This record gives sequence, C-alpha cells and structure tokens, in this order.
Amino acid sequence: MNVLHPWHGVPYGENAPEFVNAIIEIPEGSRAKYEIDKESGLLKLDRVIYSSFHYPVNYGFIPQTYGDDKDPLDILVITSLPVQPLTLIEAKVLGVMQMVDGGDADDKIIAVAAKDPSVNHYNRFDELPPHFFSELRHFFEEYKRLENKTVVVEDFGDMEKAHGIVKSAVEAYKKYIAK
Repeated sequence: MNVLHPWHGVPYGENAPEFVNAIIEIPEGSRAKYEIDKESGLLKLDRVIYSSFHYPVNYGFIPQTYGDDKDPLDILVITSLPVQPLTLIEAKVLGVMQMVDGGDADDKIIAVAAKDPSVNHYNRFDELPPHFFSELRHFFEEYKRLENKTVVVEDFGDMEKAHGIVKSAVEAYKKYIAK
C-alpha cells in the first residue's frame, strides 16, 4: 500500500507562489494545537492552548516547503467557515505576517481560500479589514504567555514579500529535505 505523506507527497502547487496548496492542521476557532508528525504524516495533538484563546483563522502549512524554523512553511487561510484538519485547500497568497517565536523566525503566509466566494475576491492583503491584523497580532503575541514563552509579531508584508518567502521555502525544501 502506498501512503501519501501530507508534507512530502502533496505538491506545493503548480501556480505557486501566487496560488499554493495548503494543508490545514488547525481549524479556525480551535484551542487544540495540532501539527503534522514529521515522521509518520499523522496529525498529532501537540497541546491544548494554555489560555482561553482560540485560533482566529485556519492554520496549516504549504507542502514541500521548509521554513527558517525547520518546519514546513506556515499558512493562515481565511475562509468563511472553519475547515477540518488535513483538508487540502487551494489558497491565494495575499501577504505575510513575520514573527519571531522563541528566538526563531516563524513566518506565516496570509491567504484566502481560492474556492470560497465569500473571501476569494480579496486580491491584496491591504484589502482585508484592519482589525483582522490587530486580531492576528494579539493572538500570536499572547497565546503562549501562560507557557512563559515569548512571540513577537515584527511586521506584515505584502504579496511580493510573501511570494519571495514561498519561493525561498520551496528551494530550501529541495536543498535540505528532498535531496
């Protein structure tokens, strides 16, 4: 039997970096922090968030990418509803949230679901409601505080910056993982 590993067996998307494949790990509204087990490809419960916070957006990764934090490149996918874990979504890249988590760069690509008519009309990250960025910053800077961990959201970058980060993560995967 041939088993498909979500990180290694799914392509990053033939229209990348404008449109990428995203694999959702955590649905919007969840307090459970799921992540792909790098060895098996199974979805594992990393922890339940120590605070009363919940993820403000669907959270996942872009397959066949490798970020500065030594994990697949993270992606935040905006949809009109929460998406089940391990769902494959075609996502339109709009921008990036650049942050430092425990001293390591940990970029989060910001995208909308290409097949969701409630959000796919957005073409640039500056078209999103300003409060969305305040919510993201607040969530990511605070959700680990009760674990005595520090996260700093440094900046939000535009589509061009995000496209460059996706390209770099694809190249890093080819260089360090797929070799």
